[in-house]
Amino acid sequence: MAKIILVEDELTMVQMVAEVLRADGHQVLPFTSDAGVIEAIATQQPDLVITDLYLDKSRPTGHAVLEKARALQPPPTVIIISGLGTVEDAVKAMKVGAFDFLRKPFSLDDLKLCVGRALNYREAVTENTQLRKELKRQYSFNQIVGANAVMQGVFRIVERVADTDTTVLILGESGTGKELVARALHYNSSRSRSPFVPLNCSALPENLLESELFGHRKGAFTGAIADKEGLFHEANGGTIFLDEIGTMPATLQSRLLRVLQEKEVRRVGDNVSTQVDVRVLAATNENLEELIKSGRFREDLFYRLNVVSVQLPPLRRRVDDIPMLAVHFLREKVHMESGQRFRISLRAMETLMSYPWPGNVRELANVIERATVLAEAPLIRCRDLPPAFQKHAPKDEGQEEKEAAEIVEPVGTEIRSKAKGVPTQPQRVDVTPQAVRPLGAIVSLKKFARDQEVNYLRQVLHKTNDNKEEAARLLDISLATLYRKLADDGE
Repeated sequence: MAKIILVEDELTMVQMVAEVLRADGHQVLPFTSDAGVIEAIATQQPDLVITDLYLDKSRPTGHAVLEKARALQPPPTVIIISGLGTVEDAVKAMKVGAFDFLRKPFSLDDLKLCVGRALNYREAVTENTQLRKELKRQYSFNQIVGANAVMQGVFRIVERVADTDTTVLILGESGTGKELVARALHYNSSRSRSPFVPLNCSALPENLLESELFGHRKGAFTGAIADKEGLFHEANGGTIFLDEIGTMPATLQSRLLRVLQEKEVRRVGDNVSTQVDVRVLAATNENLEELIKSGRFREDLFYRLNVVSVQLPPLRRRVDDIPMLAVHFLREKVHMESGQRFRISLRAMETLMSYPWPGNVRELANVIERATVLAEAPLIRCRDLPPAFQKHAPKDEGQEEKEAAEIVEPVGTEIRSKAKGVPTQPQRVDVTPQAVRPLGAIVSLKKFARDQEVNYLRQVLHKTNDNKEEAARLLDISLATLYRKLADDGE
């Protein structure tokens, strides 16, 4: 049950309340003055504080206890009790952050009911806080994986504009991660405690889209049986993400332009506008400049949305990121029968890197998911990939050897440094035993594999300060094998 600090100057009241609360299974720490209470709140970290407002009859000392308690992180819930307090005292206490105000004399049933509500409220707040932390972790910049030079440029832009109110236009083919970038922008900004409201503009017909965005008054149209707040009102204080903005009808484009210009929204059927504080993020896989030329998109709206643009490259143009992404998607996957974490063979990885990826990163995530479900062993091989991939599999003398050679999970991740909670450097992940390098001149797959192996050997030697015995132990190979591989490379 809960840990409760009880502060009450009447000894009889303290004993009675403590006995009742303990009978309900709570741990109660009683005090008959405010001496030592603040220290106890800080050290004991109670779930609930019940304090008399007038511990000193001449002044409301309970306010000081309340203010100190609410300043802690996380703050306990506070109930104020008093026989001398006025309505003004109650209002002040609630403004400072008290959950409730009980006027003495009160019944024990009223007290138990109030305590129950307070603890339920605290539980809800705690769950909400944990959910927000999980959302922030899930949509942190570390979840946008990529070492490709173009992606590093994306990181720099996104990190610079995250904690601003700047409107951002996110461009890229379907499946490149536009909504992931939008969520990262929101959850790494000062608006992260307010709603993130996504809407696919192509998913609704014009009349429903207008009502969904701006809301409507009762009777505004057939079926409007009650007043409805729109998504702009729902996102007030937070962020609205308008996906597929290029499909928005012309009439709604003009209304959206007014929202961006005036920061106000008027519901369908209403004659009064209301102010909203919403950051607008938009995304499209279409060429808006071509839509402008054809008259299907307003030029003035384009410039309002295109304050900062982020262009996400298709996966086929960042082939060097595929091993990193594949390992990222495999990170939490475990083979059902063996309980072992998944690995992926070199040949399977080469196949992934040869595929054109029309569905981009989303398709890669789905392919990895499929492979983990169908794979008979915790090593994903070429045969575990979809049929369409088989024609892209490399066909050379080392097929079997490459199917047996594993690319395992990252052994080291350099997390980007953070300023005010926002990363400032792009993420780097070392994939083993094949380290990834940007695609340069095309070489044979055999030479590519050899180069990656040597690169990885050098990384391990660097980590062990050139201690070859330790490196061989970490690599699970003999010292002779290590010397032979290094000698083959001219070391």
